[in-house]
Order: sequence, then structure tokens, then C-alpha cells
Amino acid sequence: MKSLEELSSTFLTAEWHSLAMLNYEVDPCLLVNFVPPGTELDCWHGKTFISLIGFRFLKTRVYGISFPFHRNFDEVNLRFYVRRKVGNDVRRGVVFVREIVPRRIIAAAARIFYNERYLAFPMFHRIQSDSSSRFVEYGWKFKHSWNKISLTAQGNGKLPENDSLEKFITEHYWGYAAQNDGGCIEYQVQHPQWKVWTTQDARFNGSMEDVYGRELNAVLSRPPVSAFLAEGSAVSVGRGRKL
Repeated sequence: MKSLEELSSTFLTAEWHSLAMLNYEVDPCLLVNFVPPGTELDCWHGKTFISLIGFRFLKTRVYGISFPFHRNFDEVNLRFYVRRKVGNDVRRGVVFVREIVPRRIIAAAARIFYNERYLAFPMFHRIQSDSSSRFVEYGWKFKHSWNKISLTAQGNGKLPENDSLEKFITEHYWGYAAQNDGGCIEYQVQHPQWKVWTTQDARFNGSMEDVYGRELNAVLSRPPVSAFLAEGSAVSVGRGRKL
């Protein structure tokens, strides 16, 4: 059981499962206006990435409280990767371009507490598995059309190898959000290492130009340079701290 001190420092606990992660190399110039103050773009072997990710958000509790009809839901987000130097430490984190959930209250709470760029759209998921493969799909409705991300995972899951793109993508344990007054919110995300599965036929079908902008939408129209399925785990999201 968590202590009162731990509970007071934790904003949200949940389980994230079946994370479909589609990764695209991008010109860093397209992200400059999204980088929060006090952080800098984080690159892998000199390359800059954005990731379109869909997953199941389960057993959600806010400050230890579970709210009816808001425990289990889907999320799709578009994110990129930053780092912040704190003394001799380097905190590697993510910044969300947009996050999509099916509940307006969830979106409103994230905007209020973290100034995260959440939107609420109708959503669905489809997860099918057999002895050799697993199909995962997440969809959301925007302007009367359904957008979808999907992939098929095969083989056995394993922990990412050191210095791999999979490790880079999955092991950023901080979140950063720019504030309207020019500041930045920092919060910690804690979870164990995740196993990942190789995939085939990973794709994004749809158009989100009005949400992501013309340039980033054009990047997503190409096949991802990397895609994998991550198993997920229990997660803990700390309270935001203004820098």
C-alpha cells in the first residue's frame, strides 16, 4: 500500500496495455515550435522521430480515486522526444503534439492539470490473437471519417536491446508540456521495462491535417520506418511541477 506521501506526489495510476507504436523519422525543423522551454530535442543516432501510438488505458485512478465510466478507455497520441539537463543528470522525456481520448472529462482534466493538448473523439479498439500472432487496431472518428492505426505482431516478445530504437522510444520517463505563460510543466512517468514484439503491415489510415498540421500529417502518410507492439504495464504519473 502506498504511503500518504507517495499518494500526494502521484497524480494518476493506471495500466497501459497493447501499445501499438508507429515511428517516423522527421525533419527537426518541424518540431521546433513544439519544444517546451528548458528542453531540447532528443535524437537517436542523429535522427529525430515522432511516434503515433495507440493503447489501452485501464484501471485508472486519479489521486487514488476511481471514477465510474472513466477507468478503462483508449488513447491515441502523437509525440516526440526531448531531454533536459539537471546538473549531471539527463532527463529524457516526451512531448505530446496531440492526445486523443473518448471522454471529454478526461480531456478537460489533462488540459487543466498539465496543459496537455487533449481532444475527445469517438474511439474503438480491436485486439485479436492466436497462437502465433496478434492483431491490434485503434480507431478514432474525426469529421465524419474514421482514422485507424493497426499492426500485426509476431513471434515472442523480448526486452529491447541496448542502443536500439525500441529502447529509445519506450524508455523516456518524463513528460513536458509548454505553458501559456511561456513556462513548462515537468512530470515523471514510472513503469518497468516493456517487452516488445516485431510487427508487419503497420499502418496509419486517415488524415489529421486539421489537428496535426499539414507537414506532420504528410509525414504520417508515409510508411513508418519502425513499428512494434509493446506489452505495457502498471504506470504511475507524478504531479506536475512548473519549471
